[in-house]
Amino acid sequence: MTRSLPRSRLHGSVRVWSLSTGPLQENAVLVAGAQNEGFLFDPGDDAAQVLSLVRDAGVTVRGILLTHAHFDHIGAVQPVREALGVPVWLHPADLPIYRMGAASAARWNLPFIQPAPPEHGITQGQTFTAGDLTLTARELPGHAPGHVVFVGDGVVVAGDTLFQGGIGRTDLPGGNHAQLLQGITRELLGLPDDAAVYPGHGPATTVGAERRTNPFLR
Repeated sequence: MTRSLPRSRLHGSVRVWSLSTGPLQENAVLVAGAQNEGFLFDPGDDAAQVLSLVRDAGVTVRGILLTHAHFDHIGAVQPVREALGVPVWLHPADLPIYRMGAASAARWNLPFIQPAPPEHGITQGQTFTAGDLTLTARELPGHAPGHVVFVGDGVVVAGDTLFQGGIGRTDLPGGNHAQLLQGITRELLGLPDDAAVYPGHGPATTVGAERRTNPFLR
C-alpha cells in the first residue's frame, strides 16, 4: 500500500517537504528554492517513496546531504543516490558510524542496504547552493560526533538535535548531553523566532516555540 505524499510548506521562497520513513519514523526532508532546485536530506528508508516525493515535487536534486550517519537516516542512501545520479555529503567525524550502518540495523533486526562511502565531507560554515537556494552547514555534535544542521533563509534542517518539545538522544556511542545543549544554544537559538525547524523525527516546529516551551532548554 502506497502512502500519500506530504505537501510542501512554504517559507518565503523556500519550499520544504518532510516524509516519515521506515519503522523508526525518520524524516527524509526535501528542500528547494523558487527555481525548483534543491537538496535531499537523510533518506532513511522507503527509497521508492522518497523517489516518488522527488518526482511529485518536480525538484531537481543536486545532492544528498546527511545531518549524521545513524542507520535510520542513511538506509535509502544507496538506491536514491543511484536513481538520482547525485553525490552524498557527510561530516567526516561520522564516517565510523556510517560504516557501521548494517551492523547497527542488525541489532534491531531491521533490513538495511549498506551505502557506498560518501563522495564529500562537510565542514563548519560550508555553503550549499542549488539555483537560488543557499544553505549553510553548522556543526552541532552531541547526538553524534559529526552531526551538522543546515540553515537557510527561515528554515533549519535539524536532524536529531532539536525536536518539538525535545532534543536528540545522547546515550548512544559518541553522545554528549552538555555538548548537544551548548550546540543548540550556539547554533540554533539565536535564529529568528519564526525560523522553521524540520527535525529528524516528529513534527516541524519553530525556534521561538522551542525557546519558550522546550523543557530541555530551560
